[in-house]
Amino acid sequence: MIEIKGLTKRFDKITAVNNISATIQTGTICGLAGSNGSGKSTLLRMLSGVYEPDEGSIIVDGELNFENISVKGKSYYVSDYPFFSNGATLTKLASYLKNIYPNWDNEYYYNLCKIFRVNPKGKVINMSKGLQRQVAIILAFSTRPKYLYLDEIFDGLDPVIRQSLKKLIVENVADNNMTVIISSHNLREFNDICDSMLLLHQGEIVRCGGVEDMKSRAFRVQIAFNDEMSLDLFKGMDIRNMNQNGRLFSFIALGDEQDIGNHLQSFKPAFMEMLPLTLEEAFINEMEGVGYEVI
Repeated sequence: MIEIKGLTKRFDKITAVNNISATIQTGTICGLAGSNGSGKSTLLRMLSGVYEPDEGSIIVDGELNFENISVKGKSYYVSDYPFFSNGATLTKLASYLKNIYPNWDNEYYYNLCKIFRVNPKGKVINMSKGLQRQVAIILAFSTRPKYLYLDEIFDGLDPVIRQSLKKLIVENVADNNMTVIISSHNLREFNDICDSMLLLHQGEIVRCGGVEDMKSRAFRVQIAFNDEMSLDLFKGMDIRNMNQNGRLFSFIALGDEQDIGNHLQSFKPAFMEMLPLTLEEAFINEMEGVGYEVI
């Protein structure tokens, strides 16, 4: 289990992460999303032990993570821009890492090389962005980490490789109780794999919770009436993005689905439709709620 307590990180006068607290359960997949510059990468680097917090702490399985060899030995971090030296090949990198990570799995490494079909003797620096990411993926999973931190890992991967990676993540979580935290700007990647979401804005947590719970907090509503109706009927409701076209109203309603439905049905509409938001729509809705303007 990962416990984040009062975590703060500053760079000169910029506070990248500001007093955040959260708990991420073992054996789950957590999606990390937020506005540009919200602190996602900084948080991942602190989770992996690259950065030391200025305030607060990260506790992994009951131990502080920073400069802790036992925690580092069961954790792996893939940055948004993986670095490879000029002469690095997949073979050389694997040989190096298997002497560092106690759970390195050589057989699994060779299986992953077959799945991703990367030339193990080719210079990584000469490979495309997508192939470099595949090298990082092979190495990460071969260490058999208990905690895996992935920063924009889907960026540059074609659809087939993205699906292979998702399958790999889900299998490792199910079979090995691995905990995965993934950051991405493309929330569609989270829909079918994430158990929970952590939304950040300006270094602070906007929302932390289950994916389905996040999507079920708001609904896209279309409702029409036979007679002219006043906007007064929506008083007391938490509504955003209201549009009216004659007797047809379209808006996003926040709250309990049954309560919203019962209230609107009491006005006997000629037509009414309520649909849960997609994860991307839910994210936009949360961002609007904290003043992040959507044009």
